[in-house]
Formats: sequence, C-alpha cells, structure tokens
Amino acid sequence: MPFIEENDLLDLHKDIEKSQIINERLLDQIKYKNKDLKKLKLQRNIFVGITALFLVGTLAITSFTAGLSTSNSNQNNLLVSIDSLDAIKTRIDNLKEQNQELSLVKEFYLAKEFLEKEKVYSVQVKSFVENNATLASEALTNTLFVKTNPFYAYSLGTFETIEEARSFRQQLVNMGFEDAFVASYQDGKRVQIEDPY
Repeated sequence: MPFIEENDLLDLHKDIEKSQIINERLLDQIKYKNKDLKKLKLQRNIFVGITALFLVGTLAITSFTAGLSTSNSNQNNLLVSIDSLDAIKTRIDNLKEQNQELSLVKEFYLAKEFLEKEKVYSVQVKSFVENNATLASEALTNTLFVKTNPFYAYSLGTFETIEEARSFRQQLVNMGFEDAFVASYQDGKRVQIEDPY
C-alpha cells in the first residue's frame, strides 16, 4: 500500500468533507427542485384547463356575436383572439421547457434506482475494522461504503460490466493500490469477489 503523509491525509479528509457538503447541498436542491416542478406541473394543468375553458367561451361568444355585429367589429374580435393565441403559444413553449427539466430529474432518479436494483461492479481499495465515517459518505457519488462482517469496505467506481471494473482496478494497481480487487454488489450488499483477470 502507498504511504500517505499526515498532512496529505488531513487535506484529503478536508476535500472529502467539502465534497460531502456539496453533495448534500445538491441533493437538497434536487428535493426543492422536485417540489417546485410538482407545483409547476399542477399549475400547468390548471392553466391548460382554464385556457381550454377560455377558448371554448371565447369561441362561443365570438360565434354568437358574429351574427349580431358588423364585419368591422368581427375584425376587431379576430385581432384580440390572435393576440391571446400568441400569449398562449408563449406559455406553452415555457411549459415545454419546464417539462424538459422534469424529464432530466426523472432520468436522474431512474438511473439511481437502476444502480440499486441491478448488479454492479466496483473496485475495493481498503477495509477497516471500525467504521470511520470521515473517510466516506453515502452522499459521495461513485463510491461504495459497505459493511462486510466484521469489516467496513471502501470501494471506488460503479460499473455495469466487469471488464470496465477490471480496467479501473488495473489503473489503481498501477498507482500503488496493489491490494485492490473487483467485487460485485447488488441492493447495497457485496455479492462476491470477482476474478481480477
């Protein structure tokens, strides 16, 4: 195993803590964004309903008054309707953009659920007898912290294929982590230690 100076270790701990804080803030922002997006979706649905009623009402009034008014007043009503249609088109475009943002958030959660349900591969670099929560956090992305009795294992990377994990393991071995090995995980638990070749 490579030797790490105490100052470098402290700096590493500080960097990890900063990353944890940033990840927690990002998760909080996602939660707030989801709430906002749900509100916007509800507002959009209400707006669409009101707009539909408004259009039906406008068409009913326009058709009723068409027979009673002169051609000059019909042209004025038509201009008002065109202006309101432009406003509706602008609002629809804004709602489409908000819908795209909702799709991105949904894709993020679907990917997270996939990683939890499917078998993934990771490279374990260290294990400890005691739980040292300052080294890793579940808020860190692409890092696994798993209890494998009686040890706590730290793994880097989450890969869909064993070949990707083996390639990453070789890079870590070249960096000095000679004890690193590939393991498979599913539902947050280690399934087995994989053959490194």
